[in-house]
Amino acid sequence: MIRCYSSQDTDRVVRIWLEASILAHHFVPALYWIGKEEDMRNQYLPLSQIYVFEEEESKVVQGFVAMVNNYLAALFVIPEVQGRGIGRSLMEYVKALHGEITLRVYVKNEHAVLFYEKLGYDIIEEQLDIETGEREYVMKWEK
Repeated sequence: MIRCYSSQDTDRVVRIWLEASILAHHFVPALYWIGKEEDMRNQYLPLSQIYVFEEEESKVVQGFVAMVNNYLAALFVIPEVQGRGIGRSLMEYVKALHGEITLRVYVKNEHAVLFYEKLGYDIIEEQLDIETGEREYVMKWEK
């Protein structure tokens, strides 16, 4: 079930973000993500409109999507349940709310690039993420 985020979800959402970030972005040192944990908790989450995917039986949050206007700021699913359609469900949910969505994704995160392409996103630009030194694509979807 997808529902709006509440402050009670914060610890779980930050945990999902950290574990999935380290796994998906293996080319960026894990210490970088660990160092961003407080920023995620205190800056990024409060600025975003967040929706969580909660497993209906257990009521445990399995993933989340964070939007800032028409910008997809984050999409993460806890690693042990990835590949079960949770990310796709969250993306379809926000696509129904927005006429267009842009996002940034690391070029080396090939799995995510393919995932977004399958959902109808196009690469519109390539740029450098100054903080990590990694190349990233800017991708866009329009209704």
